[in-house]
Amino acid sequence: MDNVPNVLMSYLRVTQHMSQQFRAHFGKLNLTFPQALVLNVLGEEGPIPISVLAERTGSANSTVSGIVDRLEKLGLAKRERSEQDRRVIYVAATEQYYELRKKAETDVSGYFNTLLGEMPPEDKRQVAEAFRKLDAALTARMNRKKPESGSYEVKE
Repeated sequence: MDNVPNVLMSYLRVTQHMSQQFRAHFGKLNLTFPQALVLNVLGEEGPIPISVLAERTGSANSTVSGIVDRLEKLGLAKRERSEQDRRVIYVAATEQYYELRKKAETDVSGYFNTLLGEMPPEDKRQVAEAFRKLDAALTARMNRKKPESGSYEVKE
């Protein structure tokens, strides 16, 4: 992997293709990709605080709060105050979301897996491993630590 610009360009092309595919699919459901992503997390993890939802989606709390506002207006999400600590507000998917999800026969994860479905299993494994390593490197850099496995260092 001697040519870092090629890695960057490949990454940008893949994210552009994926965004187009997601927009086309979730646009049919009148959802934006960020809305579908938030709903996917809510559907998988149940009621969670906005701060946790923001962390899971890689977004800022204010961004997720705005998305949740729009999802509430659509009847797909709801806020619930914690009974144990009234200061904590949880966000949950509604029954209407689960009905929409069933009708669409997929969520974000399922749709992503469908898009990768034509790849041979070994290629899928390599892609997953590469993303895991990239995530680890970015997390380590963000935390100002060395990557756990130095075997994936990119040389310029």
